[in-house]
Amino acid sequence: MQRSYLYRLFLFSLGILVFFQSYAQDPQYSQYYAAPLYLNPAFAGSEMVPRVGFNYRNQWPGLQAQFTTFSAYFDTFLDDYNSGVGLLVMSDTEGAAQLRSTTIAGFYAYELRLGERAYFRPGFRASYVRRDIGFFENLIFANQINPADPTGPLLGVGNNLDGFGEPVNLLSLSAGGLFFTDKFWFGVSADHLNQPNQSFLENGISNLPYKLSIHTGYRISLGTGGYRRDFTHMYKERYIVPTLNYKRQGPFEQLDLGAYLYLEPLILGLWYRGLPYRPIENQSNRDAIVLMAGVNLISGISVGYSFDYTVSQLGIQSGGAHEISLSFLLADRNKTKIRGRDTILPCPKF
Repeated sequence: MQRSYLYRLFLFSLGILVFFQSYAQDPQYSQYYAAPLYLNPAFAGSEMVPRVGFNYRNQWPGLQAQFTTFSAYFDTFLDDYNSGVGLLVMSDTEGAAQLRSTTIAGFYAYELRLGERAYFRPGFRASYVRRDIGFFENLIFANQINPADPTGPLLGVGNNLDGFGEPVNLLSLSAGGLFFTDKFWFGVSADHLNQPNQSFLENGISNLPYKLSIHTGYRISLGTGGYRRDFTHMYKERYIVPTLNYKRQGPFEQLDLGAYLYLEPLILGLWYRGLPYRPIENQSNRDAIVLMAGVNLISGISVGYSFDYTVSQLGIQSGGAHEISLSFLLADRNKTKIRGRDTILPCPKF
């Protein structure tokens, strides 16, 4: 079946980008605090009780080259060791070439008390990553296009690259730290410290660049609302939380800047993602405006939905991005045990 020249050119360019010159980037979540272990391994066990969470993101559904990410995680706190442990499984599919990544990661964090209502948590992550191309047989290479008849039948030579199309297995090591009080937090995480080789070619070298994330915020009380309709007979909480999250990987930089408004049990969020004063390859570095709504129930269930309104050159015709998060705090089997922490982590749930 004949294909248009533009379509062939696109697929050829895509093959070049994927296998030779691309700067791979990790998946990202707009609701980054709803994916706490992915954001920073120091969050493992930070809720002090067992926690289960799920995240789903569909980016640019209006394009054939959409990105979809799904992850599930579990973490808990081990009182006898003053430590948090966790497990995360993530599946990510990128673009028209269906570049697929499957990640299984284990986490460990230790909690240190620095003073009254002040804590520091160092954390570590070890990840096994398997990457493969879903439709590599559909990619078109230069030696398949007849220069005399670019829209005619494809030549039969195709790919003759050693190892092309075979899955790649990686081991990635990460570390992070989190300082927090009852109102303020500051975290730093660094992923892919060993910069593993992700090349699909047998003798190729394409190191996965390390990723740096810096995240912080401050909780500002807005007083209290009415009584909760439960056995606690406590007032509902109200507060606003300005936050920022700076990310850098390879030549790419981004900044998430915004705030959450909490009117128990409702949470609303609004933030901007981009770094327009620092362009990438002469292209404006602006991405999206993110709108979020969620509920955080006293039972320990949190549900959130967010939409990315694309403001980059792709425009809203790309379909933006839809994201859903869900988490559960499970029953605390050690609720009668006296713990050393005298505050809760003030980070948003989303």
